[in-house]
Amino acid sequence: MNLKDKRIVLTGAAGGMGSILARALLERGAKLAMVDANADALQSLATDLSEDAYPVAADLSSAEGCANAIKACQQHLGQVDMLINLAGLNGFVSFAEQDPAHIEIMMRVNVLAPMLLTRALLPSFLANNSGKIVNVGSVFGSIGFAWFATYSASKFGLRGFSEALRRELANTGVEVSYIAPRAVKTPMNDNAVMKMGEATGMNMDEPDAIVEKIIRAIEQDKKDSYFGFPEALFVRVNALLPRLVDKALAGQNKIAKTFLLK
Repeated sequence: MNLKDKRIVLTGAAGGMGSILARALLERGAKLAMVDANADALQSLATDLSEDAYPVAADLSSAEGCANAIKACQQHLGQVDMLINLAGLNGFVSFAEQDPAHIEIMMRVNVLAPMLLTRALLPSFLANNSGKIVNVGSVFGSIGFAWFATYSASKFGLRGFSEALRRELANTGVEVSYIAPRAVKTPMNDNAVMKMGEATGMNMDEPDAIVEKIIRAIEQDKKDSYFGFPEALFVRVNALLPRLVDKALAGQNKIAKTFLLK
């Protein structure tokens, strides 16, 4: 896919990876409606970018917020050609101690929001027999990691939604892509996660490198993309032999647990 003049809705645009992705899309000639809950950061980003980047401050944790976001994006862009669901929340915590409110908002932002945003745009995509939905998930959506139970569950859900919807739209001009990076060095991963990652030898990529891979996957119209070795290999192993992966992760899980208490 050639991104020049494509009208794109990008969620999570003001985040560590979102702002880099927004710039990369603009460099390729796209026109953007940038959605984020952080209105100040979003406006600051829009000021730094070209007039082809329009800020839409929105709370994606509610159905009303999602509906309002799409309405604002359509008013600015007119016909939307692509939706990139990048916005997400993380949580490194014992599930037994996780705040129920945090569980709910993570599931809303990470799974329900992409579904509701897609649902809002899909009728116009189908009417035009074209359109692309890009769901940015995680390797955590194929391998469930201890202390990331809610995050993993949300990304498993996003992956399942992407797969099911792709099959549903197989005979239309609408495409669905699922992109799964491994851990990325962004502010979404707090200090505890960074220290835990260092102690356990977790591989973490720079956001610029991941953005380039996301752009490449979109341009090449890939249906599924998993970034990082050996994590991409472990995704396949876990699908076939999950109990083997249980044993492989046991030592890492014990180390990671110590960082929950600090």
